[in-house]
Amino acid sequence: MIAKVHKREDGTILVAVCDTELLGTRVEEGANQLDLTGDFYKGDERSEEEVGDLLRNADCINVVGAKSVALALKEELIEKTHVLVVAGVPHAEAVLVHD
Repeated sequence: MIAKVHKREDGTILVAVCDTELLGTRVEEGANQLDLTGDFYKGDERSEEEVGDLLRNADCINVVGAKSVALALKEELIEKTHVLVVAGVPHAEAVLVHD
């Protein structure tokens, strides 16, 4: 998986994750589009454990691809009912509230 950490000016952290094979692609279905060609997802290849740590500690997450979404589901950061599928590619976003 590819993960990129975005640190915002307000101090919040957004983690963008996509399956390695999807990086650099664009997926379209009707009016919905997942554009993985820009810098937003261009991060580093990471292990599932590393990505899990990044996701759990983020304020916002954006995950694209079967493996990435499955990990966010496994970590209980998103719910299956909130997963959007575009041309067979699952995608989810979430704002996480930490105790």
